[in-house]
Amino acid sequence: MISIDCAFDSGNIVVRRCHGPDDIELAIAPDHLSNFYQWFHFRLSGARGQACTIRIADVGGAAYPGGWPGYRACISADRQAWTRTETSYDPAVGGGTLTIRVTPETDSLWCAYFAPYSLERHHDLIARMGTLPGVAADILGHSLDGRAIDRVRLGVGPRQIWLYGRQHPGESMAEWWMEGALERLTDPADPVARRLRQQATFHIVPNMNPDGSFRGHLRTNAAGVNLNREWHTPSPEKSPEVLAVLTAMQASGVDFALDVHGDEAIPQVFIAGFEGIPSITTAQSMLLADYKARLERLTPDFQTRVGYPPAAAGRANLTMSTNSVAERFGCLAMTLEMPFKDNDDLPDPVAGWSPERSKHLAHACLAALAEVIDKLR
Repeated sequence: MISIDCAFDSGNIVVRRCHGPDDIELAIAPDHLSNFYQWFHFRLSGARGQACTIRIADVGGAAYPGGWPGYRACISADRQAWTRTETSYDPAVGGGTLTIRVTPETDSLWCAYFAPYSLERHHDLIARMGTLPGVAADILGHSLDGRAIDRVRLGVGPRQIWLYGRQHPGESMAEWWMEGALERLTDPADPVARRLRQQATFHIVPNMNPDGSFRGHLRTNAAGVNLNREWHTPSPEKSPEVLAVLTAMQASGVDFALDVHGDEAIPQVFIAGFEGIPSITTAQSMLLADYKARLERLTPDFQTRVGYPPAAAGRANLTMSTNSVAERFGCLAMTLEMPFKDNDDLPDPVAGWSPERSKHLAHACLAALAEVIDKLR
């Protein structure tokens, strides 16, 4: 018998009907105490060898309906290798319907908005990093559900580098990026990593929103709060995750900050800066342009043509991480955005944008940092 379930780490789906391979209708549950929804993650069982048509209804009201055209769902039989499957979107049917077509070759098939990065894998990453020479792992604070906000520290240099991701928990590519960054930074034979460890001290927070990650949220924590709108005045009642990271930043100082995200609609990799902050300096602006130009040279997966329009002078939203950190610390701070779909500049017909490409992008971001490290304060 064909069935759908999602009672596992980062699972999210509502089964409206499951009467056969051509009669499966689902919906996406919104984040707890929030209207945001778009992340889905479920298992299809009992359909080996059967051509299944899975319809997810009411997706026209999702957080970013522009994310559906051109999108292909992620599937995996072993939860290790993720590929894409035939997917279409019709905004005129069922409040907007996403139709996923797949013929499983196994008894169980997992389907997700993007390749998940589980909390179990997160704990394995922290444990593995913590055993390496010159690496320290500590806990900056705890989430509303009592989960640790883990930090990995390494390097002996004076420049303070902060890398953090998954403020928006559904953007799991951000933690794949973090895994790639940590693997390169801890490689004793990598010359880029050796230079960076000599020149800087790294503070790496792979997952700022473990509650939302486990609950299957797209954008918010356990209180239904968007953490990337809490940086001006974070509170222990609503956003202890941001408060913990910002308190640690104030203790260490910040010379470079990269907040890693995913964008639902734009099929490119890009960086958003801090152009509209009140105290912006020429030196900050030049560093931002320099870093982006170097990253564009180092990897064809990055471009500067497409992205978010910069804020007008003095109009930056200081509740957002990049703007807040650049304003508070006078440093180079950036938001890195990766696609949920594919990189249209360099498409992959099998995997689309993937965990592996996220990790390779992290390597390139570190190479670009190594080229500008001497220019940081």
